[in-house]
Amino acid sequence: MQTIIDLLRHGETVGGSRFRGSIDDALTEKGWSQMNAAITREITNHTQIWDRIISSPLQRCADFAHKLGQQQSLPVSLDTRFQEMHFGDWEGRTASELMATDENALTQFWNDPVQNTPPGAEPLLTFNQRVLSAWADLLRNYRNERILLVTHGGVMRVLLCHVQQRPIKQLLDIEVKHAALKQLCIDHLDTTANPIPMKKT
Repeated sequence: MQTIIDLLRHGETVGGSRFRGSIDDALTEKGWSQMNAAITREITNHTQIWDRIISSPLQRCADFAHKLGQQQSLPVSLDTRFQEMHFGDWEGRTASELMATDENALTQFWNDPVQNTPPGAEPLLTFNQRVLSAWADLLRNYRNERILLVTHGGVMRVLLCHVQQRPIKQLLDIEVKHAALKQLCIDHLDTTANPIPMKKT
């Protein structure tokens, strides 16, 4: 038997591309459309899709999760551990702004995010630990179910590093676009996790 987890990143948000972290921005109209398009294929191709939806409580994830849950008559639960990494003093700032004011710190973070925590930010290893704690609880509590996890790019990168057994310092090498949908299958017979590529959205 398997537990199947479909990871869905939120779509485009108000405020554009920036270090958003724990800022609770809403989805744009385009963001809603991106997420709807991402899950349409799954709904069309399966009569019974998910058993439940788990989401970050930030509205760019939770609003979509609650709406989809109502449409599909699915239970929805929120878990703060699946929130995005907190970026401290960088929250709300764009990469171009930081390149102009703090180029060295930004470059060091991109090169090695483990050793170079942004000022006032959540350390990457702490972020990694909380996400994997939530992941372990998910697998234990919902064994052999199919789950839609609505979350953030950073969370998805942590989980993909984990199941692919990649060093966490490589998480920024993994591309996760807005409304990206990726599937992970956990085989409980051999306790391995097999990422199954899904069409990029």
